[in-house]
Amino acid sequence: MQRYDLRGLKDDFYGRMLEIIDETPMGEVSIFMFEIGDFTPVQKSADVIKEAGWTLMNSLKFNETDWTIVVKKVKGDVQ
Repeated sequence: MQRYDLRGLKDDFYGRMLEIIDETPMGEVSIFMFEIGDFTPVQKSADVIKEAGWTLMNSLKFNETDWTIVVKKVKGDVQ
């Protein structure tokens, strides 16, 4: 399990998140932290993960400005 802090990328973290997941071994879990602002990134990150075919295991508010999602790369999820 690895944790990645994408807060410095503001609302431009989706591409980097997918790069990291693509490089992650099958079956591995990754935790991503990012800034939420108006909550738009929360839904968009879930959509990006789903479209990529990976499993979103958890999504929760970390504090007033940050959000974390837990993603698992599992065989059979890729479409």
